Amino acid sequence: MSAAYVLRVAEDAADREACFGVRKEVFVREQGVPEDLEYDAYDAGALHVLAVREDGLPLGTGRLLYGEAAASKTDGDLTVGSLGRLAVTKAARGLGVGAALVGAIEDAARARGLAAVDLHAQTQALGFYERLGYVAYGAEFPDAGMPHRAMRKALQAL
Repeated sequence: MSAAYVLRVAEDAADREACFGVRKEVFVREQGVPEDLEYDAYDAGALHVLAVREDGLPLGTGRLLYGEAAASKTDGDLTVGSLGRLAVTKAARGLGVGAALVGAIEDAARARGLAAVDLHAQTQALGFYERLGYVAYGAEFPDAGMPHRAMRKALQAL
């Protein structure tokens, strides 16, 4: 498989459906997350980023919540965004897609004037996020039946 792909903000219905398709493949089918937990009210107002192979095949996705939508996930701090639903298809793992998606979401957060990004990482993914500059805080907690930790990264202005 070619490693060539592009990242873009999911602006139209087709891109959003591609994002949801990746999440269904990774979280629902692969990890067994119940579908009613995977999709939520935040999806409508979130900024979704999509990674697409040159031939149009979706490879990965992630979303950014900000403003009031993120407040419940950031202890009410409106200067912090919430990165979530980061998913990369099995075929695309190891190509740098996940790190590129995180970078694109951080850029979108910076563009909205946010000072930091929080996320809830599956404990098996802590090392991935630590390599990208995120620091874990607080106790481990369950989410969709899997252990997670909260993490945060301060954003440097561009």
